[in-house]
Order: sequence, then C-alpha cells, then structure tokens
Amino acid sequence: MSQKRMTIAGWVLTGLFALFMLGASIAPKLLGMKAAAASLRDLGWPTSYVALIGGFELAFVLLYLVPRTSVLGAVLMTALIGGAMAAHIRVGSPLFSHTLFGIYLSLFMWGGLWLRMPGLRALFPIDVTKKEGA
Repeated sequence: MSQKRMTIAGWVLTGLFALFMLGASIAPKLLGMKAAAASLRDLGWPTSYVALIGGFELAFVLLYLVPRTSVLGAVLMTALIGGAMAAHIRVGSPLFSHTLFGIYLSLFMWGGLWLRMPGLRALFPIDVTKKEGA
C-alpha cells in the first residue's frame, strides 16, 4: 500500500472513530439524554458525572483529530476507555459485547493513527505492502 493510500485510509478510520464517538457517546452525555445517565448508573457511577465524562471525551477526540496533538489525544482516550472497561469488569458486564468493546474501539482509533502517521509506523513496524510474486 502506498504512503498516500495509507494516509487516506488512516484519515477515513480517524473520521469514522470521531463520528462514532460523537454520535454514540459524547452527544448523549452532553445533551443530557436519559440513556447516558442510565448507562453510568448501571455501571455504579453517580449520574452527576455524565457531562464531565462527555466533556473529557470531546476534548480527547478533538486532541486526536489535530495532527500535532493526535498521539496525546489517543493516549488520553485510551486511558478513559480503560477506565470504562474496568467499570464493566467490576459489574460483570458481558465480556465480548461490553467489556472488550473498549479494546475494539481502541484498536480502531490507534489503527487510524498508525496509518496516517509515518513516525508511529516506524515505532510499530508492520509490513502492509504487497510483496512481489505473492
């Protein structure tokens, strides 16, 4: 895969991650939707934290979208997702659909970043090029 195609694919994944976070997690929290409060309550969190967590998510996604701060945004979002996973483990949520969803989401987020950042690919080299004669 060429450098240009990898960058484009990375921005597509990045955009999809950001849209998912905005629609499925950030907006419900910041708009005060009952489902967001119910989700936190089910995980044992006070519902008064809904807007704060939504604000953190929004800030981290914005950091992730800006090229100069994208790694910081990804690290902070990974930490937040790790906390969510811990909460799911604590209450005994289903493993593959709830608890591990944070892993799936993080792989998607970091995959987009890996594809669009040559420096990150140098740190974690995975050969995605087509070999001659293969």
